Amino acid sequence: MADVRLEHGIWVMVADGEKALFLRNEGDAEYPNLEVVREMHDDNPPTREQGTDQPGRYRDAANVHKSGFEETDWHRIEKERFADEIAERLYRMAHRGRFEKIILVAPPVVLGALRKVLHKEVEARVADEVPKTLTNHTVFDIEKALTVGGAPTFPVQGGSRVW
Repeated sequence: MADVRLEHGIWVMVADGEKALFLRNEGDAEYPNLEVVREMHDDNPPTREQGTDQPGRYRDAANVHKSGFEETDWHRIEKERFADEIAERLYRMAHRGRFEKIILVAPPVVLGALRKVLHKEVEARVADEVPKTLTNHTVFDIEKALTVGGAPTFPVQGGSRVW
């Protein structure tokens, strides 16, 4: 699991190609308490629902053979566009001083797309990157996955946190 230090006030952005969750640690490194600051959603149906045209065809110059163009992957293109939107939102928040440090949590493909478009002001504030898909997890599970060793570092009594 991840070995991330969730100090007080650090932000965590958990994203995939269709949604993003911005969290802030209101606890400390020993007892993290991630609170939701903002959510972003993007409708991104499968390519088969976005494109209705058949792939184009062309004839080879000297032969009578026909070849087909590869069909456009609209779903992948929309994921890249959403990464651009996330990067823009991160820039606006960083420029306004909303966060000093941020941890980016996303699948490797999304992290790669984000790295290409992140503004230098945001890059300077990235404390860590975690190549995982955690968007469909609860905030508690995200805290657990990001704490040292992937296990909660707080005492558990009766199945709940002890504060």
